[in-house]
Formats: sequence, C-alpha cells, structure tokens
Amino acid sequence: MRAILPWVAVLGFAMLAQVAVGPVVGHYWTKILMDVGIAVLLAVSLNIVNGFTGQFSIGHAGFMAVGGYTAGILTYYGGAALFDLPPGAVAPGIAGHLWFALSTLVGGVVAAVAGVVVGLPSLRLRGDYLAIVTLGFGEIMRVLLTRTEDVIGSAEELATAPWTTQVVSTGGSLGFTGLPFYTNLFWTWLWTGIAILVAYRLKESSTGRAMLSVREDEVASGAMGVRTTDVKVIAFAMAALFAGIAGGLFAHEIGTTLNPAELGFQKSFEIVIMVVLGGMGSVTGAALAATILTIVPELLREFSEYRMIVYAALLVVVMLVRPTGLLGHREIWHAWRRS
Repeated sequence: MRAILPWVAVLGFAMLAQVAVGPVVGHYWTKILMDVGIAVLLAVSLNIVNGFTGQFSIGHAGFMAVGGYTAGILTYYGGAALFDLPPGAVAPGIAGHLWFALSTLVGGVVAAVAGVVVGLPSLRLRGDYLAIVTLGFGEIMRVLLTRTEDVIGSAEELATAPWTTQVVSTGGSLGFTGLPFYTNLFWTWLWTGIAILVAYRLKESSTGRAMLSVREDEVASGAMGVRTTDVKVIAFAMAALFAGIAGGLFAHEIGTTLNPAELGFQKSFEIVIMVVLGGMGSVTGAALAATILTIVPELLREFSEYRMIVYAALLVVVMLVRPTGLLGHREIWHAWRRS
C-alpha cells in the first residue's frame, strides 16, 4: 500500500484540480495553472540531466518539439482517420481523451529515442562541449520543422494524402495550426505528478545515487565500477521522455499554436534558469522555481513596460542571496535543516 499510495495521490490531485479548482478559478487562471504544470514538468525532467548527473544540456526544447509534433500529428491526422472526423476536430467523449493520452505518451517515447540517439555519441563529452552538442540538436530540430509543408486542412485532401505526406505537413515556419484542444488540468497535473514522483524515487534509488556520484566526481565513480556513460544516457532518455510529454501537452493547450520559433534556444534557456534557480538536484526546488517563474510575469502584467526589468532583477537578487538555488541539493521538506 505504501508503494501504491503516492500514485493514487497523484491521480486524486489531478482529478481534484480538474473538478474542483478549474471551475472556481475561471478560464484565465486555469490556463495559468496548466502553464505552471507544463513548466514544472520541463524543469523536473531537465533536472534529471543537469541536476542529478551534473551535465549541462541546453537543448531541452528540442525534445519538447519532437514530442509535441509527434503527438500533434497523431491527434490531428490520426484522430481524423480513427474517429472519421475533419482534421483537427476534438473527438467526443472519453475516447478522444484516451487517444490524446496515448498520442502524448508516444510523443514522449519518440523524444526518448531521440535522446538516446543524441546521447550515445555525445554524452562521452563533458561541460561546454556537451552543451554545444545539445544546443546544436535543438537548433537542428527547429530548422527542420520550419522546412515542413503546409497543414492539410480539409477532409478531402486528407483522404488522398499518403501518411508520408501527412508526417511532413506540419505548417513549417507558420506553425502547426488547427490542433485539437485536449489539454486540461487533469492531464497536465497527472503527467506532472508522475514526473515529480518518478524523479524523486529515481533520486533515492541505486541508479539515482550512481547519477549523483557522476555529478560529484565522474572519475572516482567510474573507478568504483559505475558505468558512467550508461548512467548519463539513462538520465538523458528519461529527461527527453518527460520533455516530449510536456511538448504534447503544450501543443494541445487552448490558445497555443505549435510554432518552431517558440521551441528554440530561448525556451531551452528558460528551462535551464528554472533548474538553476530551484537548486541543482532538488526535485521540489525545480518545481518551486518553475512555478514562481511562470506566475511572477503574469502578476507583473500591470507594469508591462517594466515587468521584464523587475523579473530579471528578481533573478539577480535571488542568485546573489542563494547562489546554490532556492533549495540547493535538498528537498522542500528538508529546508528547515541546517546545511
């Protein structure tokens, strides 16, 4: 029961957010809470690489793009064929949401495969060299997505288009428009809760401790028998999996157009800031920082001319006061203890 209870709690929290919180806070704050969940999912996933294993990846948005576009193709084109609907239509009932959940998971798996493909040759590198490789991957994905064909908008065109054409018809630089809006508080916080729970249990496991040993001293951990390259590839694949799922949620959120320009270096850098601000290696710290950095810009909208200055100044102050991040290596329930 102790092993099952946390998973039940995650499911219950996601249901409570959808049924009780959403109707009370209204559409605007529902959208903000979904943005917070996606940001937390991205920060926690990147923390597995940057925080647990001490690597420096700055191409996380590339895996987000892989997952988002994969899930978008499945819901836009696959959903139309599966449910006999026009492209981009929301399938009615629970069947549509189950298809969305499956599509999001497939997007995450494809992103994880991409993480392994990138990780196997590149994770033998360290520091700045690894950062350059991951940055290059993110930019390659962004450029490739801008070269895709226009979205197929009619059922007649879709009926005659082969699947190979559908895969490359994702809107190019204009973005993948017309995606069905499936993302809600339930799916957002279900996946986010799963990611937090998996990341924390990973940290406390033998594999997680091997990752932490690589972070502290890779040479010493290798000398003690830790297969350092394998450990880093596992971390990279898990981080890419959850980044891909976050991309699927982002792609199907109300008011969002899946655009390659939004999933470039700047997005990756925002996720890195969340991890560093929260504390390298702290799961709850990354979640806390992602929440703060998503909500604060919204609270400063009344000062639209100066909000980015205030936002940047807050970041500088926090890093001066807490150079190891808000929680350092600790979790939020350890914050009362002395370092």
